[in-house]
Amino acid sequence: MLGVPVKARVRRKTAHCTHINRLTMLASRTLRITLLNVYCRHFSVDRCPPILPPSRPAGSVGSPRRRYTALTTSSDGADVSELDDEFFGIYSVILPPEPFVFGVSHIAQRTVPPHVPRPPYVTPSSRPHGRGATSTSSDGRIQLGSSGERRLRSAARLARNVLEYAGTLVKVGSTTDALDAAIHEYIVAHSAYPSPLGYSGFPKACCTSVNNIIAHGIPDDRSLEDGDIVNIDITVYLDGYHGDTSRTFLVGNVDEAGKELVATTSEALDAGIAVCEPGQPFKSIGRAIHDLADRRGYSVSSQFTGHGIGEMFHRSPWILHHRNEEPGTMMPGHCFTIEPCLIQGSNPRGWIFPDGWTASTENCARGAQKEHMILITEDGAEVITRD
Repeated sequence: MLGVPVKARVRRKTAHCTHINRLTMLASRTLRITLLNVYCRHFSVDRCPPILPPSRPAGSVGSPRRRYTALTTSSDGADVSELDDEFFGIYSVILPPEPFVFGVSHIAQRTVPPHVPRPPYVTPSSRPHGRGATSTSSDGRIQLGSSGERRLRSAARLARNVLEYAGTLVKVGSTTDALDAAIHEYIVAHSAYPSPLGYSGFPKACCTSVNNIIAHGIPDDRSLEDGDIVNIDITVYLDGYHGDTSRTFLVGNVDEAGKELVATTSEALDAGIAVCEPGQPFKSIGRAIHDLADRRGYSVSSQFTGHGIGEMFHRSPWILHHRNEEPGTMMPGHCFTIEPCLIQGSNPRGWIFPDGWTASTENCARGAQKEHMILITEDGAEVITRD
């Protein structure tokens, strides 16, 4: 991923978008203008197709305007500029690197020492380490008080420690690939495996999502800039169990809009956690998060969900962070993640870069995410990735 070398002044969208958002990134005098046509009505919910810019630049390179411009089509068909509306803030927008490379097969993967046990999806023929008789029921609930619960808590604790360590490395000038390298080494030094590595082909040990990237950003050689926000998503596989947590960090001097987004996302996660207890419907989590986001003027991404976790990286129950009517009730032994992605403005839609993973907001507004693992106990709920 490459950041635009000039700061973007991003405005909130007010016009009704009926067909196309024309997203025009206007860079320095030495760079051409890149036009991305985003066909917002034709995206799939789970994975949007990558959108390619035209081969010819739009506008005049000789007289660049040093800001991001978004045009929409109003309900009467007229073009409406967003430059006269509220700012999303001042920050660099992340776009796919050019020339476009599809997929991630060209990205080198770091090695893991042979003594570190792999999860089944990395070496399907191997027996997951640490698993004797399973401590997990067919509906994903773990037997409370079992050795499985103890191993689950150990994995969650390590994930939390890795994330805390990662936070100490976030600074202006650091590359996300350097963060990934340090995180990778920290995890394997604790005889654990970085769960994202090799999961459906993902090439890195963690996800790093900067500014307008909602989730699943791939660490690369872009340096973090003053004013960035970056989510670091950590999952480890230790003794047969996965631990998963994430947080959005501030890089240097972040504007007030960015700080507010990150703080509100943390509050939204807490709101979702607060309703967790035995007998509560899973849908109450999404309602609590969505209600708070509405009150604060943010949208909630519906493209990414929380999930059951334990001996499997992802499994039911699936936790929707928006209002929904999905069935299911929390029961003792359920362990799952809550990981809301809040987005500036009223447009929650996203699209996927050509790499097949990196998810950007449709209008380049910023997104933030925070994640914890929740274990439902006999009389309440415990956040097992929290200090």
